[in-house]
Amino acid sequence: MSELDKPGLLLVDDDETFLSVLSRAMEKRGFSVQCANCVENALLLAAENSPEYAVIDLKMPGDSGLVLIKKLKEIDEATRIVVLTGYASIATAVEAVKLGATHYLAKPAKADEIAAALQRDGEGNASASVSTNPMSVDRLEWEHIQSVLAEHGGNISATARSLNMHRRTLQRKLAKKPARN
Repeated sequence: MSELDKPGLLLVDDDETFLSVLSRAMEKRGFSVQCANCVENALLLAAENSPEYAVIDLKMPGDSGLVLIKKLKEIDEATRIVVLTGYASIATAVEAVKLGATHYLAKPAKADEIAAALQRDGEGNASASVSTNPMSVDRLEWEHIQSVLAEHGGNISATARSLNMHRRTLQRKLAKKPARN
């Protein structure tokens, strides 16, 4: 298959090592890959050649991956987007899908999982297993904070006021990784 026949894939992540490894893995799976390490570089690449697919890290310096989802959809509504993040939360997953992402995966994700997510049709999976274990209190707190943060557009001060919490306390909680279920 020539390079022109391969579907275009835009990978966006600030972790250069991860980007390099994932790029090679996706090229082996038949994609023509372009890489960017921030939203601005990704938009420049997408403006030149709109990708059929995109894999976007959620948390990067500067604008977040959520901003990029919206802008890629403005460039080409048909672009299929998978969001990858090490900071998975229900609130950000919902926002990503509302903005047009096809799927949302928590890091670490394998190249086969990412390729499968890119091919999903956006329909839900009614046969997905439902966990019988409730979330831990720490995880519930994390999810609630993420939800309130999303409601306030990422504004830490407004979120802290809404939660009746000191801003520095909220910043410390946000700096920690989310609690496991």
